[in-house]
Amino acid sequence: MNDFKIIGISTETTNESMINIENLWGRFWGENISDKIPNKVGDEFYAVYTDYESDYTGKYTLIIGFPVTTLDHIPDGFEGREISVGKNQKYISKGKMPEAIVKTWTEIWQDTELKRAYRADVTVHGQKYFDGDNAEIETYISIVD
Repeated sequence: MNDFKIIGISTETTNESMINIENLWGRFWGENISDKIPNKVGDEFYAVYTDYESDYTGKYTLIIGFPVTTLDHIPDGFEGREISVGKNQKYISKGKMPEAIVKTWTEIWQDTELKRAYRADVTVHGQKYFDGDNAEIETYISIVD
């Protein structure tokens, strides 16, 4: 996963507070966020987990949006960022969503061998995300260099 720019909507949350995460996803779908973001690179949308306070038990920022070519025009109420994941470990979640992605995150949290850097972690939601019971999401976890 290379460095990229993203524009999207965001919230500060924790993994204990699923309501914030669910509300952000509700806004993303309910407010046609896709139509409000200029200079999109494509149709894939990303969920970026960044600004980690500590580890997966602490606060972090979740941004849901689209990779863009420039951050010159960030609409009001949106967040624009340059994201650097750096060295990373890739995971693929397959199956019905959101159950499949929750299973992947649980495995990541429980993996004591994984040397997470807590820079930025990204889930990539491409065309396969919409394949019902056969959906797929790629997850990139930043790891220590």
